[in-house]
Amino acid sequence: MTVLTHAFTPGPLVSGGAVSVNLMAPIGRFSVRVRESGRDALGAAIGLELPTRIGARTKNGNREVICLGPDEWLLQTGAGETADITAACAAIYAATPHSLTDISAREITAKIEGPAAIDLLTIGCPRDIDQIAVGDGCRTVIDGISVILWRDGEASFRVDVWRSFAPHLLGLLQTGSAELSA
Repeated sequence: MTVLTHAFTPGPLVSGGAVSVNLMAPIGRFSVRVRESGRDALGAAIGLELPTRIGARTKNGNREVICLGPDEWLLQTGAGETADITAACAAIYAATPHSLTDISAREITAKIEGPAAIDLLTIGCPRDIDQIAVGDGCRTVIDGISVILWRDGEASFRVDVWRSFAPHLLGLLQTGSAELSA
């Protein structure tokens, strides 16, 4: 039996100063894989165009998808929409084989904002954060932990991290924020 030892209550972890870190509310998440020939049909089923450029994102209402590889996407949606997405994808499976895996419970998201957001992320991320365009994202690492980094604005980011690695990452973000404030 899995016992979750951390509540990960949504709300502020770090506030004030040049950066804020907030734990976001739970959302629906899916790992999506499909061949090029099925991309349009699957996109229509989920209500989003599946981007083809790695790092590109598309959004429609509560649904947002990022391209992580030539045939791989991460779909985020409102927590109450997972059953609808699952049903829509099941309805086209015979004609459009694909993989749709509900990973909603696997990850949590931290929102990082403020003029020192990039400085905070560079503490443990080898990527040149400035090179990630606003509206794009990427799979990368922070202090050796695999994450999905979404750039929502010039100084606004979301970081998706596996629940099991979250205590380490959140601790790093809190420590880094304190160092940047000193």
